[in-house]
Amino acid sequence: MKITVADVEHVARLARLTLTVGEKELFAGQMDAILGYVEKLNGVNTEGIVPTSHAVPMENAFREDITKSSIGLDKALANAPDRSGSFFAVPKVIE
Repeated sequence: MKITVADVEHVARLARLTLTVGEKELFAGQMDAILGYVEKLNGVNTEGIVPTSHAVPMENAFREDITKSSIGLDKALANAPDRSGSFFAVPKVIE
């Protein structure tokens, strides 16, 4: 698969990036090399290989989920700098 400068421009537009002509040409070459390597990996025979998510065995270090009662609304909002009814009140950040 050949990555063109037009492909790089399209991705840059989606990411809202401004690239110079030199960067577009550089990234087109780099992206083409990456996809070429991935294509090379697609040719490797992996039949009979069990997929793994980790290279070494992993154990779950989390505790079992235990249902407990809530701390309650008044306790949850006790240290809130400002509240509005049963909610935390925060400053408006969007005009």
